[in-house]
Amino acid sequence: MTLKERLSGIILSAIERAISEQLIEMSEVPAIKIEYPKEEKFGDYSTPIALECAKKARKSPMQIGEALRPFIAASPYIGRVDVVKPGFINIFISFDHLIENLKSVISLRDEYGKNRKSTPRRINIEFVSANPTGPLNVVSARAAAVGDSLARLMEAVGDSVEREFYINDYGNQVYLLGKSVLCRMKELQGEMVEFPEEGYHGEYVKEIAASILKKYAKEISEIHDEEELIDFVTQRAVEMNVESQKKDLEEFNVLFDRWFSERTLHESGEVMKTLSYLENRGFVFDDEGKKVFRSTDHGDDKDRVLVRADGRPTYFLADIAYHKNKIERGYDAIIDIWGPDHHGYIPRMQGAMRSLGYEGDFRVLIAQQVNLVHEGEIVKMSKRLGKFSTMRELIEEIGVDVARYFFVMRSMESHLDFDLALAKRASSENPVFYLQYAHARICSIFREAINRGIEYRPNIVSKECLDNPESKVLLKLLLKFPEEVSDAASSCEVHRITTYLMRLAQAYHKFYTEHRVLSDDQVQTSSFMALCDGVRVVLKNGLALLGVSAPEKM
Repeated sequence: MTLKERLSGIILSAIERAISEQLIEMSEVPAIKIEYPKEEKFGDYSTPIALECAKKARKSPMQIGEALRPFIAASPYIGRVDVVKPGFINIFISFDHLIENLKSVISLRDEYGKNRKSTPRRINIEFVSANPTGPLNVVSARAAAVGDSLARLMEAVGDSVEREFYINDYGNQVYLLGKSVLCRMKELQGEMVEFPEEGYHGEYVKEIAASILKKYAKEISEIHDEEELIDFVTQRAVEMNVESQKKDLEEFNVLFDRWFSERTLHESGEVMKTLSYLENRGFVFDDEGKKVFRSTDHGDDKDRVLVRADGRPTYFLADIAYHKNKIERGYDAIIDIWGPDHHGYIPRMQGAMRSLGYEGDFRVLIAQQVNLVHEGEIVKMSKRLGKFSTMRELIEEIGVDVARYFFVMRSMESHLDFDLALAKRASSENPVFYLQYAHARICSIFREAINRGIEYRPNIVSKECLDNPESKVLLKLLLKFPEEVSDAASSCEVHRITTYLMRLAQAYHKFYTEHRVLSDDQVQTSSFMALCDGVRVVLKNGLALLGVSAPEKM
């Protein structure tokens, strides 16, 4: 349980005490909000509960705040409680609790910031899901970094998470891939062929063609029907692209639990069964031979076709069938991370989930466009034309740690200009270098202590030695780490962790500038080493949530 959650309980208990002692009269207590004040003078935490109770209790917010103050202040977690106009209750955490929490950080180490639930939620997070028509680009890399970090956050708060990749291996885009590869195969065999106008032109298509010719020469020689040959080549090309995507994602520290093939939905008949399911429940109507979903009933701007007049199912029907499959697997929450051009798709999918009877938590998050900036110019990306910056190229250029961090340091709802020059810079201007250097600096202190024969005794922590502004800032930041993890997970905002880690590292560098850690004063040295150790633990744990390493030497 985070301190913020404990404070909610403390305030609720204070209200109940005040009611029982007839200091206030209320039959119903509003939801308790705990906030972080913008200025330090307004406390470590603040609550507007007195303002929200005023009307129900028929007393002024200041009167209610004063009635609650002694009950809140009685908690050992709290050092001081102020009631300020127009009725905010500002709470200052006790210094004793900050010291005790530091000891917990050091004791728990890798487990600090994590939570355990008696009934964890089963969560499915589907992300990346790039078409299997070529290498992953930087937009997919952003989705990979965000999706995997979000999964790590949700696991840290005690939920069970399944990472899923939806392979769009059915339909026109993969048919075009197959035709493109087959044309390159024929060219390699000396034939003159007309390349499809909408085909895939990248060099990787030629590589796939050469590989298929070499590996499947016997099978190809036995296929004499052109469409059957395209289908065979398509499947082999998709397999090779998916395998390549898996390899790139693994190198990016992203491992999926399930790779789900769209093709299997069609081949098993699940797509058309889903249509029947919706029809039987009155969510579909006929329109000039088309089957149409009543998505305007769910806030969409128009109703959506599920089956065309020629009998072919649309992508939307396949997507509904896919989500029906997810629902049947029994998840408490289903989260999709989609690309930047899918905003308009959200209302119809939300409507489909309601029509399917899903009562769990369904969310769609949008990973916005990435502009890869190189020497002041934006690199244009196009799979079909073969002009794109791949995820693999990016990893080779700047490394996994920097790439992952840069992709999550802004809200995924914001466009991201990925500055390659900054990413490659090994200085404090680079936020990844800045954070990793803070961790490495602390590790160097402990190595130096060993060299000097200084014993680190984390049980010796002096309040007096840590009673200074720089230490207090660090102690309070360490205290808030589990809350930052919890808030980032519940809001699906991974960038909150990067913001927190940067504040922690900045506070640590200021502490390091102002205070000499290793000295002849044994108690002070032990106290400062404990504080440094706590910061080291949290930096490492926070970076791990982002899939970024915490080196001990730089």
